[in-house]
Amino acid sequence: MKWERKKSDTFEDRRGMSGGGKAILGGSAIGIIILLLNMFGGETGQTIGNILQQTQGQQQTEQTQTRELTAEEIELGEFSKSCFEYNNETWEKVFSENGMHYEKPGMVIFYDGVNTACGSATSASGPFYCPGDKKVYMDLRFFEELKTRFGAKGGDFAIAYVIAHEMGHHLQTILGTSGKVRQLQANKNEAEANKLSVCIELQADFYAGVWAHYNKNLLEAGDIEEALSAAHAVGDDAIQSKMQGHVVPDSFTHGTSEQRMEWFMKGYKTGDIKQGDTFSALIN
Repeated sequence: MKWERKKSDTFEDRRGMSGGGKAILGGSAIGIIILLLNMFGGETGQTIGNILQQTQGQQQTEQTQTRELTAEEIELGEFSKSCFEYNNETWEKVFSENGMHYEKPGMVIFYDGVNTACGSATSASGPFYCPGDKKVYMDLRFFEELKTRFGAKGGDFAIAYVIAHEMGHHLQTILGTSGKVRQLQANKNEAEANKLSVCIELQADFYAGVWAHYNKNLLEAGDIEEALSAAHAVGDDAIQSKMQGHVVPDSFTHGTSEQRMEWFMKGYKTGDIKQGDTFSALIN
């Protein structure tokens, strides 16, 4: 991906402070489960927030270690900041074109653990968006895990895709979509509530595709393939098949590999934010 360094007044790099607060769950089994459930995670307030709140006061350890970042880590942080700002520039333009006001979120990159308005979280939570403080949270070492454990190709555009996906959850928050879905889920059984979660996640993939459409000038050969490889790797069916040897469709919360790739590509090909109604498409 072609990119240039950008400044941001809402991007925070907390990696120099290992953890930045109390870390919960660590590398425990429940932490790994949360990682799998929230790969390219939804909104923390909707999915892992309750678990995090329930485990407050349990298995907490202070994380106060500090160290200098390597040149590679610094460059990766700058790349993430640029992707974040490319998203903000795009969505400010799209919202303006549609007569709406765009509210800029924040983004935090961290190592090990982080405190958020949705509770404390560790790296095991995977990338996530917290609607409580309207910030994207990400441990960039996640992408090595994505490649080595889940078979994604890797590459810088895989990172760009994940950031764009999480920014999609911010759009859902400021557009009111997330709030409406939570209200609907309150009156549904587990399987029906899960379908609504799938719609939310696929719509975030669609928004990521729209962002890529608006930034074709930044793309290099193989970038879209990197995004699709990442989307495929974190489909519910791919994860369940790898981790437990079989799939349980009623338990899907993020969508199949095919669905995630399909909705990303729909956003990329159309570039039309109005064509991202995953709810009408997937719920009868």
